[in-house]
Amino acid sequence: MQRNSRIFDHFMRLGDEVTPKLRWNAQTESEHSIWRKKFRRKLGELLGRMPERVPLQVHWGERVESSLFTRHKIYVRSEEHYWAPAYYFVPKALKKRAPAIVCLHGHSGILPYIREGDKEQRAKAKALALDYAPFFAEQGYVTIAPIQRGWNETAEETDIEYGVRRNCHRMTMDSLLIGMTPVGLRCWDASRMIDFLQTQDTVDPTRIGVAGLSGGGTVGLFFAAIERRVKLAMIAGYYCTFRDSIYEIYHCICNCIPHMMEWGEMSDVGALIAPRPFLVISGTKDAIFPIEATKRAYGELSAVYGLLGAEENLEKDFFDGPHAWSNRKTLPFLKKHFCA
Repeated sequence: MQRNSRIFDHFMRLGDEVTPKLRWNAQTESEHSIWRKKFRRKLGELLGRMPERVPLQVHWGERVESSLFTRHKIYVRSEEHYWAPAYYFVPKALKKRAPAIVCLHGHSGILPYIREGDKEQRAKAKALALDYAPFFAEQGYVTIAPIQRGWNETAEETDIEYGVRRNCHRMTMDSLLIGMTPVGLRCWDASRMIDFLQTQDTVDPTRIGVAGLSGGGTVGLFFAAIERRVKLAMIAGYYCTFRDSIYEIYHCICNCIPHMMEWGEMSDVGALIAPRPFLVISGTKDAIFPIEATKRAYGELSAVYGLLGAEENLEKDFFDGPHAWSNRKTLPFLKKHFCA
């Protein structure tokens, strides 16, 4: 036997030996329903303890006008001692209640996602189409872009000084030590955004979706899986397999959900979204979410939608590009399912 002392090689072997205990294998809709109930409960456990719900309170801050929308800076009370900052975009041409989209940013922080920041950040936003929150607002959709915990003004100044990775590192360490997870807490904040949206007379409370790229795609996928009020999901630069991406390739620690691969794969999380509309967006040159693994995961999810007779609700945009957003199919997808 050849001796191995390389820990990475050892973990890759261990990863290959993992068989998720609640892998989707339903043959009928009834079996799917039973599996969904079990896996949703388990996923809730894996995402960790959630905060105590507090009454909805909103603080309205700055207001910025553009030709097509008004952008509000708001703070939504998410916990007793934590207010989640967000940017709320309201189209000016609205004549009736409109669909709304919770737009989640990735590991570039909020600024390029709302067309703000320095020259470099604005250039990145344009090159990678990060500005989907204002973009969808320009198309007539109400959007809200929360600042995810650990980023921008939510981070400690000492963490900002040491760079972006430490922001999430501190949050992950602290949350795990008290029985929570970064993904779970970010999902909680996103759910509070829906609480807020459903109070607004500009929003159709029955047509709320989620959009997210990269770290925003991480939260967006889990959020849509556990939050039934999300009626549509557009996930970019994330949907793949845990084994081929998060496990094998270096990622920020905030992607880590303890025991996740022990119980399910990424397609299983996606299966909790079915039969709701789901658009998977992925660049064929994405170096951290390999396209071949994404295609396999998409095929597995297609089987779920097929079993439920909802094939038309699952779509893909595998575009020729890097780790980025793409709007090649987003507007037709939204128009088809939100009739807007």
